[in-house]
Amino acid sequence: MTVDDSGSGTDAQGAGEDPLALRLEQLILGAERRYTPFQAARSAGVTMELATRFWRAMGFADVGQAKALTEADVLALRRLAGLVEAGLLSEAMAVQVARSTGQTTARLAEWQIDSFLEGLTEPPEPGMTRTEVTYPIVELLLPELEEFLVYVWRRQLAASAGRVVQGADDEEMVDRRLAVAFADLVGFTRLTRRMEEEELGELVEAFETTAADLVAARGGRLIKTLGDEVLYAADDAGVAAEIAMRLIETMAHDETMPELRVGMAFGTVTTRMGDVFGTTVNLASRLTSIAPRDAVLVDTAFAEELIRTGDAPASEAAAAEALATAEKEGEEPPVYRFALQPMWQRPVRGLGVVEPWLLTRRNGVPSS
Repeated sequence: MTVDDSGSGTDAQGAGEDPLALRLEQLILGAERRYTPFQAARSAGVTMELATRFWRAMGFADVGQAKALTEADVLALRRLAGLVEAGLLSEAMAVQVARSTGQTTARLAEWQIDSFLEGLTEPPEPGMTRTEVTYPIVELLLPELEEFLVYVWRRQLAASAGRVVQGADDEEMVDRRLAVAFADLVGFTRLTRRMEEEELGELVEAFETTAADLVAARGGRLIKTLGDEVLYAADDAGVAAEIAMRLIETMAHDETMPELRVGMAFGTVTTRMGDVFGTTVNLASRLTSIAPRDAVLVDTAFAEELIRTGDAPASEAAAAEALATAEKEGEEPPVYRFALQPMWQRPVRGLGVVEPWLLTRRNGVPSS
């Protein structure tokens, strides 16, 4: 968005562009190109420096002195600046809002164009061009997709706000105790050398879809997908454990899928822009790298949390003792969902010596 502050500009950017691309842009944005970046900043009542920071944070390239911006761009700048002027957001937070929104919607837009729109705009009849099909399809889809996007965003915002306000204190709004897990496809690098690109893409999509569905259905939160790996979190260690076991079991029943390994840790996690950071996250990642095939490793804090909540016994001896006590008192015996087996202690780079625990389902206890 770097410009000459004189405000002069030309529509050079549009001169060499495809006419259909320009028509689609106008249709999607709902406005024509009218402003250079300097003119947009001036109309929005913000400095050029702040406008540039917002623009780049949203993920858009500098456009020089071209008349490439619309009334919608001016309104967006005005709204962000207004939140800062009203004291609702600091300038740094407003930039962060722009960045998080830009990064999230950029991925969504790329997916919709690559996987969705391309298929719909295949010419239905011989002799028709993609150009003749694309515009009317976009025109029909745009309002529906826009409404659906706003609906999903509001639903996600409500769920996230609900989790935050239930925190015990203000510190938990940023630094919270969570169960964090990585699930990783085994031997993915070798697969990339053996499989065709289309097959590999289908495998990754199937893995991500399965993982996302299982995480959501059981009450976890999918943080991000990394091709051959997914990262998810849950407030409850038992929920995270159930998701991990179901992932292993589901993948094991699919002959087209590689084996899976999962590493989980429980502890304080810092959340920023929908992502998670901290020692707990690093430990979960390290545990994943050393987990056996089709197995789940957890750290000591995770194991202790499962024991505390009654999801797993401290040991088989403790389980037997609890059973004997319940029978003696005429009470219902405890039902443990999971079993924990201490593994070898080993040094982990950057984290010192850790003691992983192997997590399995307890014999005779079906998945919930």
